[in-house]
Amino acid sequence: MKFSCLKSELVQVLQIAGRSIASKPQTPILSGIYLHADQDILEVQATDYEIGVILHLKAEVEHPGEIVVSGKYFYDVVRTLPDEEVVIEYDRSTEIVKICSGKSTFTLLSMKAVDFPKIHQMKEGKSFTVSSVVLKELIRRTIFSCATEESKPLFMGALLEVEGQKVRMVATNSHRLSFDEGKIENELEGICQYVIPKRILEEIQHILSSEIPENVEITCTHSEMSFNMERIYMTTRLIEGNYPEYRRAVPPEFSKRITLSTSAFLSAVSRVGLIARSSAYNTIKLMFNMGEVHIYSDNPVVGKAEETMRAEIEGDDIGIAFNASYLIDVLKILNSESFILELNDSLKPALIREPDNEDFLYVITPVRTKN
Repeated sequence: MKFSCLKSELVQVLQIAGRSIASKPQTPILSGIYLHADQDILEVQATDYEIGVILHLKAEVEHPGEIVVSGKYFYDVVRTLPDEEVVIEYDRSTEIVKICSGKSTFTLLSMKAVDFPKIHQMKEGKSFTVSSVVLKELIRRTIFSCATEESKPLFMGALLEVEGQKVRMVATNSHRLSFDEGKIENELEGICQYVIPKRILEEIQHILSSEIPENVEITCTHSEMSFNMERIYMTTRLIEGNYPEYRRAVPPEFSKRITLSTSAFLSAVSRVGLIARSSAYNTIKLMFNMGEVHIYSDNPVVGKAEETMRAEIEGDDIGIAFNASYLIDVLKILNSESFILELNDSLKPALIREPDNEDFLYVITPVRTKN
């Protein structure tokens, strides 16, 4: 096998592929990256059995073939090469891969391509197409609510629900819940639900960094899902289990409604939260009365912080406490200049939403305090 390609394009592909390699692979072959060169196309694959990725880039192929090389060392070598053109040649008799660029030459040992668990594109299952802009926004506005504790494996992913032309994404750690809704290009019959690992959603969000819209074709079975993008194809195992009925987490009505400036409240909570961050639940207290919100934190080990800002309050005065990080996380992803906080009492879940957008909801559970 012998081919040449551009260093910049190869580095970009290897960066993406490298994130699908397990940090502690079950077998040595899973530490490798699979390369297949043929008909002026280089195909690159990587997998850890949970996530798999296929990428393509243009190459001048002199002799077609396939190899597997160490993902870590291959990436480290390529990204430090001196020239833009990279020539890669494989000697079958010695099983050595030679990498040349400018006056630099490296050799790496290879692994047997026949042993690599090659990824094949899904042929069966339900398929639908969604705009990259919609998918990226669904991910951005929900996955921060996923659980991080392995004791809650079902909550370490986000629920993707498709109904007709509507697509919804929901994430929760049982203390807060994010919900967002968009539209798909085609229409599916019935309601389909899939729980997708947070890890691959973060990777897709990173890949879809361009502001230029593209279509993403998603194919699903009961245990697997694929995302087909331009020059990138990703697969993932789905998380097993029945996701809780998320609609029950949203209170049907509220007795109090408060409108606040998004940027001003974010800044105030971030400042007061500096004192709260070393406490058990990162707790800050909010008191709403007389057209103002009083934000307060008291940490006996560190000190106190308090701040007051204007608020439009509809309903009786109320005091309530929240995890400061849970507030900061949602305020960072809001698209509106102001937001609405709806409450019932100091111990019942609250709702955060945008004034002119019914697609996004954020439910947050208060922290119980002595006062």
